[in-house]
Order: sequence, then C-alpha cells, then structure tokens
Amino acid sequence: MKKIKYLLLVLTGIVTLNVSAQQAADTSFQVKGFAIAAPRPNGVADFVKFINEELAPRKVNTLILRVDYNYEFKSHPELRDSICLSKKDVKKIVEACKEHDIAIIPQINLLGHQSWANKLGSLLKVYPEFDETPWVKMPVTAAEYKWPNADGLYCKSYCPLHPGVHKVVFDVMDEVLDAFDAKAFHAGMDEVFYLGDTKCPRCAGRDKAVLFANEVQTIRDHLAEKGRELWIWGDRLIDGRTTGIGEWAASYNDTWKAVDLIPRDVVICDWQYDRDNQTAVYFAMKGLRVVTCAWNRPKVALSQVDNFYKSRSISGKELKPRFYGMAETIWSSTSQFLDGYYGKTVNAQNGDNTPWNTFKVMFAKMGEMDQPVVTK
Repeated sequence: MKKIKYLLLVLTGIVTLNVSAQQAADTSFQVKGFAIAAPRPNGVADFVKFINEELAPRKVNTLILRVDYNYEFKSHPELRDSICLSKKDVKKIVEACKEHDIAIIPQINLLGHQSWANKLGSLLKVYPEFDETPWVKMPVTAAEYKWPNADGLYCKSYCPLHPGVHKVVFDVMDEVLDAFDAKAFHAGMDEVFYLGDTKCPRCAGRDKAVLFANEVQTIRDHLAEKGRELWIWGDRLIDGRTTGIGEWAASYNDTWKAVDLIPRDVVICDWQYDRDNQTAVYFAMKGLRVVTCAWNRPKVALSQVDNFYKSRSISGKELKPRFYGMAETIWSSTSQFLDGYYGKTVNAQNGDNTPWNTFKVMFAKMGEMDQPVVTK
C-alpha cells in the first residue's frame, strides 16, 4: 500500500524522482575513464572479459590504453616490443569497446618517459640521436638505479627540437590511432625532468615552458589535421613550489608556465594521488577541460569524486563543461592488476590502498552520485 501511495505522489508531481534535465547534465560525469597498460597477446582474452564484465556495467566510457611499442607497427617495425599485439589482437579489444560505447584513447609516451630504471625505451634505443642527454649513461642494472642521483636521471627525454624525431613519432602515432579506430590520442608528457638541457646543442638556453608548450602545440596540430584530439597528463603544468605539491605531481623546472601557452582544446588528465589538491579547479579556470585521476588511495578518490561533483554543480555555464570527468589509473601490467582485482594475489602490506579497491570504491561512488535524486 505504501508503494502505491508513493507512486501516486510521484505521478502527481508532489514527489519527483529526478532533478531537471539541465541539473542532471550539470552534475554528470562526461568522462568515466579507466587507464591501464595494453595487455600482452596472451592476456587479451582476460582483458576483454574485464571490459565486458567490469568496465561496461560501471558505465566506463573512456579507456586510456598505454600501448607505447606493444604493437606490430608496420611503419616502424624496428620499434616493436619483442612480444607485441597483432592487428587481430587489437581488433578483439576494439570490438569489445565498441559494443559498450567505450572510446579507446591509445597512449604512446612522448617527450619524457623514454627510459625506466636501467632500460632505454624503444625510441632512444633505436634512435639514440634523439636523446636530449646522451652523455647521461644508463645504470647497468636496475639495482644500481637510485634517486636522487648526480645526473638527475629519472627518465630520459627525447629532444623536441631534433629535426628527425617528429617524423618517427607521428608515424607510429597515426598508425596506432588507425589500429584502435580512435579519435583522440594520449601523449603522456608527464614527469619531464630533462628538457632544455644546458649541454643540448639545440635546446640549451631556451625557455623550458616554451619548449614544452611548443611540443604540445606540434603534437596537437598534427592530430588536428585528421580531426583528432590531444590528451596529456597535467603535472608539468602545475607550479610545484608555490602549491607545495612538489616535483613529481607538479613541476620544479618552470614548465608550469606552459599552462598559459598551450591550446585550450587539449584535455588535461590531472593525477593527484597522495591527496586531493583540487587542481581540477585550477585547470578549469585556465580554460582547459580536465579529467581528475585517481590511483591507489580510496579515501583520496572519494574526496575527488565529491569535489568534482560539487565543482560542476556550483559552476557557471562557462566552467561546468571543463570539469570533464574522472578516471582510475593503473600503473602495473594488465595481468598484475587483474590478479589483484580477482584476488589471485593479495597485497597485505597495503591493505585497502590498492588500485583495484580504489577502482571499485570510486566507481561505486560515481554511480551513486549519478543516480536520480528524490526530492519532496
């Protein structure tokens, strides 16, 4: 009887189940994202299963897939990983995503992250002439790598002013976009410590912010020729000293000034993992669309969901659409993440502070925030 009475109240308008269409649009997540490394060939079936059974039910609509050189490139086969995805493998992922209206945004790290620990990435291994700091030698073993170190080595960068670098990276960029039938590309560009080095014959003495902004512009313009969009990480565009955020999730080498120089149609993926710094507001105020990114701290992610939703709901018409959405980011291999997600491995040391738990908690909260609101 109570249910019937309640239904009558709804039908007569005394009780409403929904906010208005405009209010719903104002507070919804335009991007519900998930970022992870592309699987190896033997992991494609498990990854497709995860797309179908976990991403789709949570209404994830954007998959940022870190491909790098894990693909059988025809344009530059010399850059392929020793084991990499075939066209057939990629097609399985693309078909699963299309079935659930999930847009794939492939990522290849450009500018920075051209090495890791003691290993050079494919680009600088094959084309050492592109190295911004060729005199900085890689450690022989991973155990020998330490931070900080005398060379300031975290990850290598390519020199953005080398005359041959863009021909190569644009070839692989275009090919991976075609393979994944993608309308946007993620260029990485995070944690760039080597840029405008004093010993570089091309970059020495140049403004690091201008160098960074020009590289963003160059990549963006190439993509725009085919109507494609550029996404990047946002850390290099934040002043690490003024904000107190530091040199990892923000910049100490003055690249942050580039925030006023890059095109306004670039999408910023704003990763702030240790605490909710609410830097999305900063990017939105600069006229940029921003996707707030979480990782492995559920409490931080929940705060970010609340603040994202609040920012959209209280902002004026100019700012609202710039709070573009949220994404969970995974910084392990696909297989490691899936093992943790399905309980095949347990991280007792970190307890609930895991990326898989953060993913579950964050998307549950996002789903809750997007539910119809009952008002009287």
